[in-house]
Amino acid sequence: MNPGIVTGTARRKLALVACGLAACGLALLAGCASGSATSGSSPSAAASATSSSAPTSASAAAPASNSALCANAAALRASVNQLRQVKVQAGAVSQITANINDVRAALTKLVNDAHGQWQAQTSALSSALDTLKTSVSSLGTSPGVSTVSGVVSSLGQVNTAAQSLLAAVNTDCPAASSSPSA
Repeated sequence: MNPGIVTGTARRKLALVACGLAACGLALLAGCASGSATSGSSPSAAASATSSSAPTSASAAAPASNSALCANAAALRASVNQLRQVKVQAGAVSQITANINDVRAALTKLVNDAHGQWQAQTSALSSALDTLKTSVSSLGTSPGVSTVSGVVSSLGQVNTAAQSLLAAVNTDCPAASSSPSA
């Protein structure tokens, strides 16, 4: 059998498995893993209830920069929420990549204004984004059950890292955990 040819039955099975993995991944991203899922809550809302991470430095930001920091935290939360909404499938590679770039840009702004605060959490999120980008690239070049599963797993890692970071930021920016748009 030619490995490049997928029969109709195999294609349907692959689609069913991929849809099942995507649904499972979205449930994971919704916070089921934390045991405290709330209907449509943002990753930061679930994180504030479950994270025990503390900021890596005390709340030393000046009040003027604190508003920029809080705005950047809110932008990060929004971009992570957009990433969580994506349906994992081979045809979504460009959308997932665009969402990853949005999260990366929001994270960069937050890191620049944080001046070293939450370094462990920002580094963890950056690393998770790198892993997700690699997984998405694999999905684009060789779509299949294992690559869909890899993307779903990587999305879960990004979600967990974002929850941890936003929970830490919540000590300085309580509004970062609220979700005014959802």
